[in-house]
Amino acid sequence: MTGMCGVLVFVSDTGNAAARQDAIAAALESQHHRGPDETGVVLADQHVIFAHKRLAIIDVALSHEPLPYPPPTPGGADLLDTSRHATKPGRYLLTFNGEIYNYIELRQQLIEEYGAEFATNGDGEVIVAGYHYWGESVVDRLRGMFAFLIWDSATGKAFGARDPFGIKPLHYLRTADGMYFASEKKALLPFAPSAQLGVGDDGLDTANLSHYLTLQYVPEPSTLHRGVNRIGSGECFTYTPGGELKVRRYYRADFRPTPVDNREALYKRIQDTLRESVRIHMRSDVPVGAFLSSGIDSTAIVALSREFNPKILTFTVGYDVPGYSEIDVAQESAQHLEVTTIPTKIGPEDMMEALPRIVWHLDDPVADPALVPLYFVAKKASEYVTVVLSGEGADEFFGGYTIYREPLDLALINDLPSPLQKGLRAVSRVIPEGVKGKSFLERGTTPLQERYYGNARIFTEEEKQRLLRHYDPSVRYTDVTAPLYAEVAHLDPVTAMQYIDVYTWLRGDILVKADRMTMAHSLEGRVPFLDREVFAVAASIPVELKLPPRSTETKYALRRALEGVVPPAIVNRKKLGFPTPTRVWLKDQMYEWARDILTKSGADNLIDLSYVRQLLEMHRRGEADKSRQIWTVLVFCIWHAIFVERSLDPGIPRNASALLTKPVVGSMVD
Repeated sequence: MTGMCGVLVFVSDTGNAAARQDAIAAALESQHHRGPDETGVVLADQHVIFAHKRLAIIDVALSHEPLPYPPPTPGGADLLDTSRHATKPGRYLLTFNGEIYNYIELRQQLIEEYGAEFATNGDGEVIVAGYHYWGESVVDRLRGMFAFLIWDSATGKAFGARDPFGIKPLHYLRTADGMYFASEKKALLPFAPSAQLGVGDDGLDTANLSHYLTLQYVPEPSTLHRGVNRIGSGECFTYTPGGELKVRRYYRADFRPTPVDNREALYKRIQDTLRESVRIHMRSDVPVGAFLSSGIDSTAIVALSREFNPKILTFTVGYDVPGYSEIDVAQESAQHLEVTTIPTKIGPEDMMEALPRIVWHLDDPVADPALVPLYFVAKKASEYVTVVLSGEGADEFFGGYTIYREPLDLALINDLPSPLQKGLRAVSRVIPEGVKGKSFLERGTTPLQERYYGNARIFTEEEKQRLLRHYDPSVRYTDVTAPLYAEVAHLDPVTAMQYIDVYTWLRGDILVKADRMTMAHSLEGRVPFLDREVFAVAASIPVELKLPPRSTETKYALRRALEGVVPPAIVNRKKLGFPTPTRVWLKDQMYEWARDILTKSGADNLIDLSYVRQLLEMHRRGEADKSRQIWTVLVFCIWHAIFVERSLDPGIPRNASALLTKPVVGSMVD
């Protein structure tokens, strides 16, 4: 198994790829943290350079990348012994970031059906062998997290894909001389002409800055740099030098709520499917651990993983701030499950000192304070293990956010005739702010498509008019969500909200922080809930078994399925999810630090920072909780200082690796 990696590929339109080889090798070093074990840079032919950073997880000795396929056959024969798929060794070259958890089963299938030959025992070779025999439909068979690119020297075409839920990133840049692909955006920026990205703030995508200030992340497929984009989750693509990048969606998270006759059978199916997902997610030749918070998701992963490794190490994080630390509950769960948990405590000084490094790793700003504890718990875990399991995805799949109850709570007013709703909306406008009932009437008379745009709602449009120096009223959050709502017009409101989150919040915030904060420490993060088979079960659950009527409970079916698996005290525990006390610290220990950033930032030509300093003062005096808004701007200011002003050194070690320039066969350049 290849493991977590950093990839960088250049496909030349002019046939002059060799001229870029040194520059590609240098740019690859910005992704050293993604794979410090090996470095490979290969000139495939005059059109393609493959560069790769490897974090070795399985088949450490053999699965080097970039990987040529097919391998030479025993005895040195020129062709594989397959009448339907004969081809010269080395026709394909693969670079791959991720893990294919069903690679053993797919490998056996390829051997039995086609007599496929393999030179390694890893999962990367299964991808490229599958492409050889099954073509592009190989992506429909892969169970895992991945971003890969294959060069076919026989057809002169590149093929690549990203996993169904967007666990692993893949960026691309089109220039006058060809296409660049990379795991992280920072590896592409050296190749972006100033005429394309602009100079300084001229290179920023201001529409996505506006989206960021609303959503707290930059929505796919764009980035904050004009011209650099992302392959979307569940998408694959082809590229022929000189042609167009052709992208298609091969996977859609298709929720199909279905009435349930036998609840116990459903609960058993949920538990059995999740257990199987955890089992195959633990395939590794290096130590595997798990994150453990106080909630049911991570506790379930730990409880199931200990069935396969009773000595699994777990890791948690907390603070010396009442009401925020999860360490005590996590330790109780660990004791109940008879596993060891290793805690990490952080303070405001840790947060202030680490934030520039965190933002550098992100590439684009993500204003989720939970990034910070995740960064530190990943750092601690990396001292003990190379792989860590985590509970991301359970809330989106099984209905875990309390906001999903909103359509149920507002049903009474939503079901009223339209004229009556309009009248109530008019009443809500004259009710003073803060008066009970005003928000209920406003939300209840606002269509879901306008009311819900994800878990984070940072600045309103009215606030952004004051905040942004060049506010554009035509840029709205509905630009992001409207196409998604159109795809789920047939679904009930709760399930539609889940779908919106899968394609916005999950891949824009949750999975970005999971990937970047673990990879920052060369730690592979695996997410067993985000599995095709687990989703297939979750997608069938009807609303009443996700959010039962006349209750405040969430993830009802999942909780029932995990009774007897997780400690009883955790089954119905409210979600916290590594909370951070930024609200508390911005009033005191972090106040001067925040004010200093807002005073000195060069982003004032984009954002009215004097207005944000007013918010900071209001927050300090306790007049209103403005911590999320302040944090969102602070993260952007730090991002701007690193990537635009280049006035802030984030303190990232500059690594230089000895290149693994392996001899390759067949189509590769001699």
